[in-house]
Amino acid sequence: MKINQDTQLIKEHFQLKETIVTLIAEKEAYIEAAKNEIQKQRIELENYIKKNKTFRASLIPFNYSKDDPEIIKKMCDSSEKLNVGPMATVAGVIAEYALKSMISKGAKHAIVDNGGDIGIYSNKTISVGIYTGNKKTNKFAIQVLPKNEIIGICTSSGKVGHSFSFGNTDSVTVISHDLSIADAAATALGNLVNIKNDIKTAFKTLGEIREISSAVIIINDWIGLWGDIPQIMPLNVPYELITRGR
Repeated sequence: MKINQDTQLIKEHFQLKETIVTLIAEKEAYIEAAKNEIQKQRIELENYIKKNKTFRASLIPFNYSKDDPEIIKKMCDSSEKLNVGPMATVAGVIAEYALKSMISKGAKHAIVDNGGDIGIYSNKTISVGIYTGNKKTNKFAIQVLPKNEIIGICTSSGKVGHSFSFGNTDSVTVISHDLSIADAAATALGNLVNIKNDIKTAFKTLGEIREISSAVIIINDWIGLWGDIPQIMPLNVPYELITRGR
C-alpha cells in the first residue's frame, strides 16, 4: 500500500492472536480507538464460537438468533449473500469495525489493513497494490481517489497467504463500501475459479449484489475485470509493505 501524503501520519503494526493489522491515521487517539475496537469485537466473536462449535468450521451460511452479537449477525448476513461460511467475512468485518471506530473519533484519513483486507476512509489519493506472488502480474495497483465514504478492498487467493479456497487463483480482489461483503465475495469468486475459462461464470454470481462496485480476478497470466473498475496503475508491490505476522 503506497500513500501519497502531504501531512505526517501515524502508522502502527498491531497483532492480536490471528488478527494482524496495519493502522494508519492522523492521531494516536484514532489508532488506539481502532485497537480497542478490534479487541472488543474479537471478544464477542471468541465467546460466540465457544458456545457455537459449528460456526467457525461452517462453509455454508449460518443461522443466527436475534440475541446474538451484532458482529455475528453481520457476518452471517454477508456470507449468506455469497453462499459461503461466515468466517469468510471475518477479516473484512473486523477491519470495518476498526475503521468506523476511527471515523467516529473524527479521523479524516484512516486506513485499516487486516492481512490484505483493507478499509479506507480518506481525503487523500491512495494506491493499493495487489500482491499475487506472480512476477508477471505483481506489478500494478488500484488507485483510490479521495471520498467521504468507506471504501473496502478485500483480497483472497488460492495460492498466497492463509485464505481457504477451493480455487486456484493468484488473487481475487473485490471493492465495496461494505467490507464484510467484499471479503465474502472475494472468497466466493476464488472458490469458483480454477482455470481462466471460469472467470466469466464466476462474475455472474455478483450480478444481484448492489453493494459490490467492482472485482478483479488474476489467475496465472490472465486478468478478469468486472464492474466500475477504479484506475489501475503500474506499481511494483514491495513485499515488506504486506501486512503479516512478524
